[in-house]
Amino acid sequence: MCGLRIRRNKHAEDVRTRHVAADAGLFTRRDRQQRNQTIYVAGHTGQTPEDGRSLAGDFDAQCRQTFRNIEKTLAEAGAKLANLVTMTVFLIDSCYSTRMTELRTESFGKDCPASAPITRSDFAQPSIMIEIQGIAVVA
Repeated sequence: MCGLRIRRNKHAEDVRTRHVAADAGLFTRRDRQQRNQTIYVAGHTGQTPEDGRSLAGDFDAQCRQTFRNIEKTLAEAGAKLANLVTMTVFLIDSCYSTRMTELRTESFGKDCPASAPITRSDFAQPSIMIEIQGIAVVA
């Protein structure tokens, strides 16, 4: 198992998902609190889809794949994209903020979670253009 997860909450459960492409296995996928069904997703990227081809340089494809990966992770926890209440979106360049918002609307419809785009240039792999972490709540 790759990566490191430090847990301070004894009621949390660290989980690795199996659906994401192998290169994304460096990151913690989901942390679920059993009591209140709060699901934390982190380290979701989309530079490699299920078929293994590279999406390097294609922001739209990476963004869509990232949302698909989050959707699959949430489904494993018994949640849906609609349960996502907030997300932090790390972008390789601020010029992608508006496009990310448009693509987010494709995935979520008009009821999008609160989100904050943050620009960063030091992703774990040079092909990554977007990374998302978020919190979902299941009633």
